[in-house]
Amino acid sequence: METLLLESQFLKTEMGKRMVSDILNEPDAYFVVQAVTDVLNKERDRRAKFYNDITEDDKIEFINGEIIVHSPVKLGHNFATTMLSRALSIFVGKFELGFVGVEKIMITLTRNDYEPDICFFIKEKSSHFTKNQTLFPAPDFVVEITSPSTEKRDRGVKFKDYQAHSIEEYWIIDPDQETLEQYHLKGEEYELVLKSAIGTVTSFAIPGFQIPIQAIFNDAENRKVIQNF
Repeated sequence: METLLLESQFLKTEMGKRMVSDILNEPDAYFVVQAVTDVLNKERDRRAKFYNDITEDDKIEFINGEIIVHSPVKLGHNFATTMLSRALSIFVGKFELGFVGVEKIMITLTRNDYEPDICFFIKEKSSHFTKNQTLFPAPDFVVEITSPSTEKRDRGVKFKDYQAHSIEEYWIIDPDQETLEQYHLKGEEYELVLKSAIGTVTSFAIPGFQIPIQAIFNDAENRKVIQNF
């Protein structure tokens, strides 16, 4: 039901209308649709096998029919993830706002499965989660700590997919340059709200959550923020 709803919503968007129009303008539109359907059916079978084969030890994603296995991260990547997730978890827990997932939470979208570095689900969603749950719906807030091996996906397929599934807020963090990009969903598309290495970022999806950008990269600054929650 959720997939059908998303398909219906997509067909109402300007991008959806344009894609359908482009296909229908081709005399072999039927064959194009049939070929795509055949590919997606095979992809669905691979995805089912993917669910059966993955283990808790894997850092792995299913993207456009391909299984992406992630290599170990650099210390800077892990440090930024730890600092931000620590602040988020304490803040969200204190005000009982929902659930913060870190690294191994697999979100299942219409076609793809991702394990974002950090994600947040509002309480209305997370209250229905179970202890044995392994697959999760689209969150309300996502963070990707980018690296040379993931940057193309973080800014490409993931950006488009998170946007298409109406994930309200998306942060892309560069641990090498110590910068943060904040995107907020405006209508059908993400709008760049902030790109900076200094100053403060205020979340749209997590009411009241505000943090100095440097608190993501500096332990002392991070602890100051947490003390002020």
